[in-house]
Amino acid sequence: MSFVVDADICSAYLKAHPYVSVITVAELTIWECRANAPAKPAQDVQDLLKNVTILEIAGDVARQFGKIQAALMDAGQLAPEMDLLIAATALIHGYTLLTHNTQDYASIPGLIPKDWTIP
Repeated sequence: MSFVVDADICSAYLKAHPYVSVITVAELTIWECRANAPAKPAQDVQDLLKNVTILEIAGDVARQFGKIQAALMDAGQLAPEMDLLIAATALIHGYTLLTHNTQDYASIPGLIPKDWTIP
């Protein structure tokens, strides 16, 4: 099984060779580049990124994002755009999304969010 990993799950133990959205890379880079970021976790981010496949955002992901966002807007729902880009990436590639924030993705049709931090 292949996975797209959200930024909040990256510190958890990963059981498979994961895929991450380029958006997750951006979120992790923000975290590691903050002025008060400790050196060890920043190195851990770099080590993690050496062991994953980074999925780029191409036209198909962008269109999926637009479809999801339009449907949510029409339903009067709001969702963080970065999360929607990660979700669109998972959907286009047919991957399960690993996240501790499953509620952030609950309204996205067809997406399978899983929380590996729950025993």
